[in-house]
Amino acid sequence: MNSSTPESFPQSQAQNQPTNHLKRSMQTRHLVMLSLGGAIGTGLFLNSGGVIAQTGPVGAMLAYFIGGIIAYLVMLCLGELAVHVPDSGAFSTYATRFINPATGYMIAWLYWLTWTATLGTEFTAAGILMQHWFPQVSVWIWCALFAVVIFLSNVFSTRVFAETEFFLAFIKVATVLIFIILGGCAVFGLMPAFMNGFQPAPLLHNLYAQGWFPNGLMPILVTMLAVNFAFSGMELIGVAAGETDNPGKTIPKAINAALLRLLIFFVGTIFIIAALIPFEQLGLTESPFVLVFERMGIPYAADIMNFVIITALLSTANSGLYAASRMMWSLSQQNMLPKTFGKLTRRGIPLNALMFSMIGGLASLLTSVFAAETIYTHLLSIAAFTMVVVWMSVAVSHYRFRKQFLAQGGQLHDLTYRAPFFPIVPIAAFVLCFITCLGMAFDPSLLGGLIGCLLFIAGCYASYYKWYAPA
Repeated sequence: MNSSTPESFPQSQAQNQPTNHLKRSMQTRHLVMLSLGGAIGTGLFLNSGGVIAQTGPVGAMLAYFIGGIIAYLVMLCLGELAVHVPDSGAFSTYATRFINPATGYMIAWLYWLTWTATLGTEFTAAGILMQHWFPQVSVWIWCALFAVVIFLSNVFSTRVFAETEFFLAFIKVATVLIFIILGGCAVFGLMPAFMNGFQPAPLLHNLYAQGWFPNGLMPILVTMLAVNFAFSGMELIGVAAGETDNPGKTIPKAINAALLRLLIFFVGTIFIIAALIPFEQLGLTESPFVLVFERMGIPYAADIMNFVIITALLSTANSGLYAASRMMWSLSQQNMLPKTFGKLTRRGIPLNALMFSMIGGLASLLTSVFAAETIYTHLLSIAAFTMVVVWMSVAVSHYRFRKQFLAQGGQLHDLTYRAPFFPIVPIAAFVLCFITCLGMAFDPSLLGGLIGCLLFIAGCYASYYKWYAPA
């Protein structure tokens, strides 16, 4: 073996594929839309109004810009790992190899929890929104229907999943682009800013009317968890690496393309909303997209946005079920779950893992017993915290991977793709994610989720050392 490529690091993608392998059928366009579809959801369409209300217009733009930087740092780390070790276990596989097996086991279950909890939030929120048209139909009935649709999207083949996600994500991307273009024309006087009796403020006046940071700097820290969660979904590129054709070429292109689009979409959207609507009028009760479209006189704005937001929720659920099932498949491949979860259908789908991962989606059916808003809030706080912890593990895995690679005789030119400015990038990514987690402790509504997640992490480590650790 070439001395520049240590034995513990695979030389090629083919050598790293297990016999019981998933199908490599995703292309760059699928990866870009997969990451966009996972990220553009309720965090932008609904929660952005609440972030602006808490931080002020400039504070919100700053928060989303910082969130984009954190996401990009994490994706740089993930890109190097995913190109060199393309595996559908992604973060779990990297943590197992480059931190320790116990942490890899914990990360797999944590990421599984992230997305299975997200399934519950998306189905619940979509069910609530459907009552706009069908108030007499119970939320849990819509949850059950959406669960069936998303399961069918994932069960046939990876190609069917990828094409479905491409279509769902395209609707969201097109809506955001239309919003930015029309809103930009209104802000800069190229079309009537407001109709229906509303008067526009002077150009950009709303951005600074109450000062740069009307509520101080602390709200920016408190909202960073919600902002980072809005960018979550980009890391799906790493999960999809094991089913991607030519990962060395497609993954770097997908990361750069997706991140640039997300920054434009998120920061551009916040700028438009904040420039047109006084931040005191924003909150979590109504989508800021609906407010802007209605005041611009666009007919049926509420119905249009209701449809788009439901599409966004189903797109995120589609991505989430895919990610959760692949984590279970990876654990089975590592002999950390029964082999039944690693079995694939003729089309290369881990069916048993897929069915088990629907647990979070079925949690949405509890809306038949408890208030839908209560279920949604608790599941959302769990998903947000666990996602940021997974990002932290990516940074640590990348740091240790590069150190081990060089220590064992590897050369930088042997890496098909490498993150720049090492070790600054992984260290900065870890520190910024950790600070984001601290912000959760300052929000009383998230404290219960924080404690629950910490107990879950402790339980994962305890179960690993009890059942799977070498004697």
